[in-house]
Amino acid sequence: MSQLAGFSKRNDLEFFLTELCDMAYTHETALAPTVNMLDDYKKKRSSWDHYERLFLDLMSQRQIELTIQREMLNNSVLLCSEPTAHHCHRRLVAEYFADSWQGVRVTHL
Repeated sequence: MSQLAGFSKRNDLEFFLTELCDMAYTHETALAPTVNMLDDYKKKRSSWDHYERLFLDLMSQRQIELTIQREMLNNSVLLCSEPTAHHCHRRLVAEYFADSWQGVRVTHL
């Protein structure tokens, strides 16, 4: 069973963003950890520090700063199911881009 509420699943979220907010939704798997990496962390087989190092290395290997168009992230929101940014991949992605690109401003909502 997913930890996500029904309205936050991909198809529903895309519908609500379009209909209520006039916003586009993009599912970008290059900004996500691997299933195994996330499972190891969620099932307590690895620590947050280990997960963070692996995910930062993965983003570097994927060269997301070169493969993701900066314009795609202008005025955008990164979503994740974690309640805060502290132990969340969205924070790691945002900080990675902020370190890679000049002028990136990150605001955690």
